[in-house]
Amino acid sequence: MNEKNFQLAVQLRHELHQHPELPFQETWTKQHLMEFLKAHTMKFEIVDRGQWFYAVYRAENPKKRVAFRGDFDALPVEDDIEVPYRSKCPGVGHKCGHDGHVANLCLTALEIEENDAENDVYLVYQPAEEIGGGGQLCALLMEEEGIDEVYAFHNKTGIPRNSVIVKDGGAYCASKGLEIVFTGVPAHASTPELGKNPAFAIAALINALPGFTVLDDDKGIVLCTVIQVALGEWAFGVSAHKGSLLLTIRAEYEAELDELQKKLEALAEEQAKKYGLSCQISECDVFPQTANDPECARRVRQVCKNLGIPLGEQKHVQRGSEDFGYFTKKTRGAIFWVGNGEDHPPIHNVRFDFVDEIMQTATAIFLALAE
Repeated sequence: MNEKNFQLAVQLRHELHQHPELPFQETWTKQHLMEFLKAHTMKFEIVDRGQWFYAVYRAENPKKRVAFRGDFDALPVEDDIEVPYRSKCPGVGHKCGHDGHVANLCLTALEIEENDAENDVYLVYQPAEEIGGGGQLCALLMEEEGIDEVYAFHNKTGIPRNSVIVKDGGAYCASKGLEIVFTGVPAHASTPELGKNPAFAIAALINALPGFTVLDDDKGIVLCTVIQVALGEWAFGVSAHKGSLLLTIRAEYEAELDELQKKLEALAEEQAKKYGLSCQISECDVFPQTANDPECARRVRQVCKNLGIPLGEQKHVQRGSEDFGYFTKKTRGAIFWVGNGEDHPPIHNVRFDFVDEIMQTATAIFLALAE
């Protein structure tokens, strides 16, 4: 790898880290990445798609079209690291490593610019991974351009630095947020029987959750997490008449996620009827199951062996979610993990920072997968 290219990518990553932007607000980030590619490449066509973009290298006699995806949104988490490139945006930080993911795509572009590639290569720069919407938007490119394979990587704490792990089949759980809103009738606190209070409906839902997630006939992980409970107003003379319950539900298999959601919605409607309430249920932050194609995962393993990269197997599905699953619904692909180190701070932590050197490992794998 050209050391100059690597240093350019490191500098870019630090610039991105200083200017983190939340999902679907990544105006500066997108523009900065596009300007970097225009300044340092001539063999890539850059296609602006509004909230996202892609860069494509077209080979002379390609046998296939290979895509690599990187995400570039940040989190509403403080950046508490003592480095010159610390976030300049209070309360917002690149605490998941997405700055490194797209800097790595740019490093891949620099290397292809210098050495060419045997196949068409699409570099997909995606917004809003943290809320699931960006992947759904960008994955349409897989069908539009007839992409044969798509790959991505994620940095991972707890495994040796620059080692790689991969998994056949389910890599990340499916998940979604549910907001359940009950509306009743207000009453004086001294005569609560004259009103309709949603407190008991919400309590019944919360108490039922353990029974929904410990079923013996589930094929995989099924979880339900209480995120927020809001009930009534700060007025001791008024009985509560409006309340909401926010839940995150997740499962290894989408069918079991759907089954859990049906049970929750049925119970919510039952409780609403019991206590004379109206009930509204809405979804947000929807993530599909991310499942690796076994052949693509095999290719990642073979590339790592050829390059002498330490390789391991991810034994269990990740409980978290990844909207890369939208891509693998459109074409075959795989996501793999590159180690930050055993003692590195975990993602979504105020002390987390992407490890620059692992871009060399990820880029080497991308370049080999492109051939």
